[in-house]
Amino acid sequence: MNIVVEGKAFIKNKIQQVCIGIENGRISKIAKILPKGEENYRFKKEIILPAGIDIHVHFREPGFTYKEDFSTGTISAAFGGISCIFDMPNTKPPTVTKKTTLDKIELAKKKAYIDFGLYTGITDENFEKIEDIAKYCNAFKIYLGSSTNTLLLDEKNLKEFFTIIEESSDKPIMIHAEDEKCLNEHKKIERNLTDHLRARPDLCEVKAIQNILKYRNKKNKIHICHVSSADSIELLKNKKDKTSIGVTPHHVIFSKNIKKKTLPDSFYKVNPPLRTEFDVETLREHLTDGFIDILESDHSPHTYEEKNVDLDEAPSGLPGVETMYPIFLFWSRKNLLPLHRIVSLLCKKPAEILNIKKGEIAEGKDADLIIVDMKNIQKIKTETLHYKCEWTPYEGMQAIFPRYTFVRGKPVIEDYTLVGKKGYGKQVKNNKDEQEL
Repeated sequence: MNIVVEGKAFIKNKIQQVCIGIENGRISKIAKILPKGEENYRFKKEIILPAGIDIHVHFREPGFTYKEDFSTGTISAAFGGISCIFDMPNTKPPTVTKKTTLDKIELAKKKAYIDFGLYTGITDENFEKIEDIAKYCNAFKIYLGSSTNTLLLDEKNLKEFFTIIEESSDKPIMIHAEDEKCLNEHKKIERNLTDHLRARPDLCEVKAIQNILKYRNKKNKIHICHVSSADSIELLKNKKDKTSIGVTPHHVIFSKNIKKKTLPDSFYKVNPPLRTEFDVETLREHLTDGFIDILESDHSPHTYEEKNVDLDEAPSGLPGVETMYPIFLFWSRKNLLPLHRIVSLLCKKPAEILNIKKGEIAEGKDADLIIVDMKNIQKIKTETLHYKCEWTPYEGMQAIFPRYTFVRGKPVIEDYTLVGKKGYGKQVKNNKDEQEL
């Protein structure tokens, strides 16, 4: 064995004392006892968990690197126990062609400390030309409603897109579900978070999901990003075949009436908006019962100066990749969400939906692990995080950060310190792909 990691590991939904043998970045053997490797790690008081996969980040490169880039973004992710991220296409230039997709892959290869995947955006201009792009991206992203640097696909082209992609690619499709016509009908001046909610009511999310369900094909997996309303959850019940649901930490932690606000309203402006306490409780309920598939950070950083303006002028989005897994590990410690659900939401299901060999401590999977001392509870502080934007909406909340983060058997974080190297991260390969991406 190249590497052997010994300790109490979360395997098949229970904690087991094992040795994990790692060769060439993959878990090759799991047993009670293994011969020593070239490198050996033994953990007595900590637990070993699968590293997280964040399927929804905006690392702002190219075009907006003063907010974040692949270096700072992947460092932040690693400190938060994330070994693989999937980056969204609304950059400058947008990732919507073969060239911009390949250019972005090269940027990420040079800077990433952890593994990554990329989405290519589908728009009214390129939806008929996706066959040329499909083999380079990991999945496709559709925006049905305007958001930050939006790449829109009109509802009238959605049905045709589903037909075209069914014939040309089996890659998953990730969708921002807000109906553009509905958003335009509800536009208003926004002075506070209640105004922002009224400008983007749950009706707009529901209408978009209705169109997705009406037009989707039977081949491609569909993932509806950042579902935020109880009405959307109700609509999706009994209609989930090949359709997965993601929610964000901010939509299950905050409502429009934030009780312990540490920043002005403009910092909590996001799309979809923060909704009512009833919506928050509904999402929490379905995190627990298994109806919701994925937790995704929707890490969307803007600088403090950009956000510290009147709400109507502020861009939408907030950072979250470094705090997502740690917050929910604390929830597990406080019996707010079972550990097996957290591992499913952040590790197993993301890997299944995006067809990658990660997300579980199992033979044949990438050796992406985190080592966690569940008694080491810390308060989240902006000054100890690693974002370029230098603020967090989760200031003062309790969390459990990993002591180690391993990516393909190599520590990127060791004893809460960055030891990984820029450029170590590589683009993940979909299980069905024959060629190296």
